[in-house]
Amino acid sequence: MRHLLEIDDLDAHQIADVLALAEHPDLGKPLAGKGAGLVFEKPSTRTRHSMEIAVVQLGGHPVTVQGADVGIDTRETAEDVARTLSCYHAVIGARVFEHDKVERIAAAASVPVVNLLSDEAHPLQALADLLTLRAEFGELAGRTVAYVGDPNNVFQSLALACARAGAAIRLACPLTHPMPEHMAERLDAAMVDYAVTHDPAYAVEGSDAVYTDVWTSMGREDEASKRRAEFAGFTVDEQLFAVAKPHAVFLHCLPAHRGEEVSAEVIDGPRSRVWPQAANRMHAARGAIAWLLGGTP
Repeated sequence: MRHLLEIDDLDAHQIADVLALAEHPDLGKPLAGKGAGLVFEKPSTRTRHSMEIAVVQLGGHPVTVQGADVGIDTRETAEDVARTLSCYHAVIGARVFEHDKVERIAAAASVPVVNLLSDEAHPLQALADLLTLRAEFGELAGRTVAYVGDPNNVFQSLALACARAGAAIRLACPLTHPMPEHMAERLDAAMVDYAVTHDPAYAVEGSDAVYTDVWTSMGREDEASKRRAEFAGFTVDEQLFAVAKPHAVFLHCLPAHRGEEVSAEVIDGPRSRVWPQAANRMHAARGAIAWLLGGTP
């Protein structure tokens, strides 16, 4: 039974297989006559649309339910939700607040489970990021990605993906928002080539790609004003982007807040790759599902 709960569930060869499947124009219909149960505790634009269309392209029927529809651990346990959905579907996707919920779903399910986002991981985003960087640079060994902002779930999955691809990553974060100790332990165990600084220019200088995310994640809206003050000086604007390599590209997992974590000139500029990156969410989902179902490139 294959599951994808975090990017380092896959070794470098398996990631290469998933990416090859994602890049293949026709994977057949491995989900023909079958369903995919997609549970969304947190709302989404890119994740829902990319997953549903990926399922359709693989011949399946996506059934999306909101968190209130299933009530994980309120109406019934995560384990019972997993057992129920396994009765009807060939694959389960879950976008949850707490990572342990998707772990419990996977432990109880009798079909493959993919993490559509949790507070600790965003593996499909990381796969889309690799697809975007590969399209730009080919092999990523020796490349450097600079991440400016909050060391969150997106950063962790990106860092683990970079390690599998042979790229280094530099994190620039405020003193008020350091990398959590458990994340550092995770990256160290995975032998990630990373550096941490509180100076955005130091992280970005000479990098091949500059990545950022919103300063206030979903569910923390009450912290927005405080975080805007704490992250002052960490906006990826033209001045900061200029110290990256001339060929460097800009990435953002979206949604974006222009004038906060990124300026409009950068995200809407000629070196921004956020829309190919968003499109690659669908390709990454298709490749991941095909691989979970036993597909090979």
